[in-house]
Amino acid sequence: MKKLKEGSFVKRNPYSGKEYLIKTNNVRAIVFWTKNPKPFFRYIKEVEKIIPNFYFQFTLNYYQKNIEANLPDINKRIETFRYLSDLIGKEKVIWRFDPLLLKDDISVNDLIEKTDFIADKINSYTNKLVFSFVDILKYKRIKNTLIRNKIDLRELKHNEKKLFAQKLSSLASKYGITAATCAEEINLNKFGVAKNKCIDEVLFKKLFNDDKQLMNFLNDKTNLKDKGQRKECKCVTSKDIGLYNTCIHSCVYCYAVISKNSAINNYNKLNVC
Repeated sequence: MKKLKEGSFVKRNPYSGKEYLIKTNNVRAIVFWTKNPKPFFRYIKEVEKIIPNFYFQFTLNYYQKNIEANLPDINKRIETFRYLSDLIGKEKVIWRFDPLLLKDDISVNDLIEKTDFIADKINSYTNKLVFSFVDILKYKRIKNTLIRNKIDLRELKHNEKKLFAQKLSSLASKYGITAATCAEEINLNKFGVAKNKCIDEVLFKKLFNDDKQLMNFLNDKTNLKDKGQRKECKCVTSKDIGLYNTCIHSCVYCYAVISKNSAINNYNKLNVC
């Protein structure tokens, strides 16, 4: 909030360490990613005064504590989700079950049951569910974390991804929720699962069509895809102000945190700046 009021953020490249300035004078919209927005609620009205166009990507998973250690209880997070939806409108709160993963005691059917459990309680508070499948093999940091903590997570196989999508299709229909994947190569269209744009100009146009400057930008561009993102990512051009190694949720599948202790140290530094 301090940096938002000041009008600029310092962004650090997680690989090179290079820092550069992101000014907010031309920012027309913000997309917030979070697993627990509750501490942020007291600032919502202030954000609306500075940059009124925003929506939330709310990751609401349902895993054991040894997978997502420092999160509130699932029922408390569901309560938070519903409160946020009531506060800003359900069209501005996107539900994410992200990432989907398997282990000895979590099968595809278990994932569907977990999804059903959450959807039953929040289907009136959101319009969309976005999910992705965990990537472990291409991230050495994740593999080392899993080995160190003796946790047997694994990626879904191709047929398991299709099975999940097939089962999810009837679930989404039951609750009236649109389902979509985030930056996934697999095509699940035949199950009614689209490829999502998490930073979505279509949603911008629907929610913020009274912002002429934003609408002019979106309508004038022939190619809005963010060139800095992965090939399968459909997001429109934007600036990410997130910093690696500052999250204290301690999720074992995370590629953006080096270690729990270093993340806590960095988090504490940020909060006294």
